[in-house]
Amino acid sequence: MKRILIAAGLAAAMAGLPAGAETPLERGAYLVEGPAGCGNCHSPKGPDAAPLSGWVLVDAGLEIPAHNITPGGRVGQWSDAELARAIREGIRPDGSVIGPPMPIHGYRHLSDGDLAAIVAYLRSVPAVETEFTPAVYPFPLPPNWGPPVDSVAEVPRGRTVEYGAYLAGPVAHCTECHSLLPGKGPDWENNFGGGGYEFEGPWGISVAANITNGPDGLAGYSDAEIAAMITEGRRPDGSEMLPPMPYHHFARMTEDDVAALILYLRTVPPLEGN
Repeated sequence: MKRILIAAGLAAAMAGLPAGAETPLERGAYLVEGPAGCGNCHSPKGPDAAPLSGWVLVDAGLEIPAHNITPGGRVGQWSDAELARAIREGIRPDGSVIGPPMPIHGYRHLSDGDLAAIVAYLRSVPAVETEFTPAVYPFPLPPNWGPPVDSVAEVPRGRTVEYGAYLAGPVAHCTECHSLLPGKGPDWENNFGGGGYEFEGPWGISVAANITNGPDGLAGYSDAEIAAMITEGRRPDGSEMLPPMPYHHFARMTEDDVAALILYLRTVPPLEGN
């Protein structure tokens, strides 16, 4: 029944679009390949790698598979509603919980329309068949990441603080990665946007920057400089920034979305003492 409802809602949304307007499939492509940056974790690296066919993440000494999310992976056997629930709530059809670094805390706030668009796009990408390898964690996962999510309203798009907050949170999960503390996950109360977490990878070790609007964060940068750091991975002095920030995905963001994101970041208060 849920799959029928999602399919019906998607069809209704497409039917109501004026000629030339963005379709849900186009919106999904923009989100997945742009600000959501799904391929940053789920795509293998290399010139001949099949997009979204899975990769193994290494962080804090753990090797965690980011699974194949093409129709040829395990998700190809799931209904649209099941895939949507896995993205938004981190619960697979068998009831098992999806663990970190999948940013479920943010995805719980994806709007219904954007969630349906992402599902539609993932159904459209070329299928790549791979074997499913379960993730093994040295710590127990919670039974869930919160109560079931019924519905999330759309956030009007535009160069606004409100839409920038939506991009920074549910979509691009900036406020999750930049609020991490070792062994604690994101700490929004004590380290919201404060950075400091060390990411280990083929590039070595990179440190999440402070993205608050304080002197230790973004206050000293112009909007143009912040935009270049987000979309190009380039600091004002010309030096290159390191992964895992998905600069190549953020480079596909529209100018309006980048502007909205920066508007929001300008409102993030510095941490006490910074």
